[in-house]
Amino acid sequence: FVTTGDGTGIVHMAPAYGEDDYRICRAAGIGIVDPLDEQCAFTDKVPEYAGQFCKDADKAIIKRLKDEGKLFHQSTIVHSYPFCERTGGPLIYRAMDAWYIRVADLRPRMVELNKTIHWVPEAIGANRFGNFIADGPDWNISRNRFWGSCLPIWINVADPTDQICVGSVAELEKLSGATITDLHKHFLDKVEIKRDGKAYRRTPEVLDCWFESGAMPYGQKHYPYENKAAFDATFPAQFIAEGLDQTRGWFYSLLVLSTALFDKPAFRNVVVNGMILAEDGAKMSKSKKNYPDPAVVLDQFGADALRAYLIDSPVVRAEPMRFSEKGLSEIVRTVVLPYWNALSFFTTYASVDNWDPRTAKPRPVGQCHVLDRWIVSLMQSLIRDVHREMEGYRLYNVVPRLDAFINELTNGYVRWNRARFWKSEDKQDQCDAYATLYQVLTTFAKVLAPFMPFLTEEVHQRLVVAVDPQAPKSVHWCDYPQPDAALIDEALERDAAVTFTVATLGRKLREDSKLKIRQPLAALTVVSRDPQVRAAAQRFAKELSSELNVKAINVSPDEAAFCSISVKPNFAALRTRAGPKLKEIGAALSSWSFSEVAEIEAGRSVEIAGVSVGTTDVLLQRQPKPGSVVASSGSVTVALDTALNPELIAEGYAREFVSVLQQARKDAGLEVSDRIRVTWSSDDAELAAAIERHAAYIAGEVLATSFTRGDGTQQADINGRVVRYVIAKA
Repeated sequence: FVTTGDGTGIVHMAPAYGEDDYRICRAAGIGIVDPLDEQCAFTDKVPEYAGQFCKDADKAIIKRLKDEGKLFHQSTIVHSYPFCERTGGPLIYRAMDAWYIRVADLRPRMVELNKTIHWVPEAIGANRFGNFIADGPDWNISRNRFWGSCLPIWINVADPTDQICVGSVAELEKLSGATITDLHKHFLDKVEIKRDGKAYRRTPEVLDCWFESGAMPYGQKHYPYENKAAFDATFPAQFIAEGLDQTRGWFYSLLVLSTALFDKPAFRNVVVNGMILAEDGAKMSKSKKNYPDPAVVLDQFGADALRAYLIDSPVVRAEPMRFSEKGLSEIVRTVVLPYWNALSFFTTYASVDNWDPRTAKPRPVGQCHVLDRWIVSLMQSLIRDVHREMEGYRLYNVVPRLDAFINELTNGYVRWNRARFWKSEDKQDQCDAYATLYQVLTTFAKVLAPFMPFLTEEVHQRLVVAVDPQAPKSVHWCDYPQPDAALIDEALERDAAVTFTVATLGRKLREDSKLKIRQPLAALTVVSRDPQVRAAAQRFAKELSSELNVKAINVSPDEAAFCSISVKPNFAALRTRAGPKLKEIGAALSSWSFSEVAEIEAGRSVEIAGVSVGTTDVLLQRQPKPGSVVASSGSVTVALDTALNPELIAEGYAREFVSVLQQARKDAGLEVSDRIRVTWSSDDAELAAAIERHAAYIAGEVLATSFTRGDGTQQADINGRVVRYVIAKA
């Protein structure tokens, strides 16, 4: 803490006012000199300055040294110094008598017991906490304060080495003859014990509050004086959670006391939380008010969004997070609203069709539509995965999984099945669709309940309690769902995942080509050498055709016809075993074509410079050929035919007009089942011909009982062409 290169080479030591000073002086046999009282004012040991706060006396002491000719040099040094967080006043390090737990005796056993605790993240227990307890100092458990649990030690006023540690109120009453009704300091300090002609008074200190926290498992049950069976049944605790700063606080005090008392840890599993910071990365502060008002956050976004946002953040991985309202908005956008919209969709159309889960007779899942089997399988896989991650206390892996399921439910199952709900002529198939969506929504409410307790409660009340008086009155009273492996079809889920990838790439190509989704196109080709990818596209061809508004879904194994490929070495995988040959391997890979890539994708390896190279050793990147409308992701490439003929253009006009009329229905406040009459006109011959040609389609989409040409009062733009129309409830 000092260097021989600065100053005089002589260092001032004050063993009463610094940890290093105390340690070094004690080793040198130099005792403590402490002329300060508890207020850090000089005592009568320094009569010239007695009663003065030590910092306030600095100027007078310097002046005296100067007047006596003893001052060699005076200057001001700027350095870090501790200040009280609350008052801002300077703090004084000062040696004081204290009571300690001799942790050194417990340390080896604490290290062993710590290895039996499941830490999340694991590194906190093995490194940060493990290193601390391996070298942990003895624990000062006493504090010189007024409020706190009193140290139950009575000391012989004539012989301080003669002490009595009192174990209970009953024992203290027996020893003192007093009736004890209050355990606070100002009551117990008056209690005197007299034994064998000796007088004992309580030591004035109170316990460190962390001792009380560490004693929580026992204190909360008043153990060992009562509730022994209840304590034995719940100790060690199955799970606790606290902040990263508690590695030297609560986690430590719990382990010290449980090791000393029971030779076991106080908890089996622990989730360590990181610190929540302001959006700019600064520490949140009540004085700075650099955080959003919690009441406003709850009113604007809801408690569920806040809960899910925090669980999905780095905080549950013991990492710091910058709190941002944008993150809350994203949770609302991707989780809350889609799930609520799925509920609204179901209740709206089930009401229109008078579908009732109490009377419905759906077929077994195995006999239902492929999309029903897919979403049920996905639901069961979700339950399985959530169980696995929650059993491991890996909360950070759960919300992304829930988020993904909501996306697949709303943008997959509901979106691809709309026609089955409201235009289906196959009533059995429609019943299956309703039953499947009902089952998924109600089951998912139970899965999601720990993460979004209020939203899921509303779903449970609307869909379950409202129709079944025997059902649990709250979703939180339900048993947590268990996975049914018989309903999981992993091949079907893989095919659907490929379909999602194709749909995403197809939508991107439309956006890049500035082609609205309502404009039909001739074809989309799914290109992959992987036969499973091609089979998946064919299996879901109907859904892809509807989603991307193309007339045909084609497949092709000939990637070379649509894109080029570049191959680079995966340095992370090759570095340890290839070393100096990486440059040579990279040069060889740069000349690879689809034929070499086909070899390693088939599971075979290729030898380059004496090194065996497989799929994990390379990085593949597919690039569309110039001028083509192609997009790639992994092993999937899609090519979009963007050529338009008169028939496709005409159908595009019709679909745009449907969109206009649907918006008019909404603006008029019509129910989804209301029938309407439509009158329309257009001076544009091409547009009028297209509407005439597709009149039946348009009328069917907007539930029009009549669709006639005549004078319209409202005007709309259809791809630069004008149509006039009027709608009326039929």
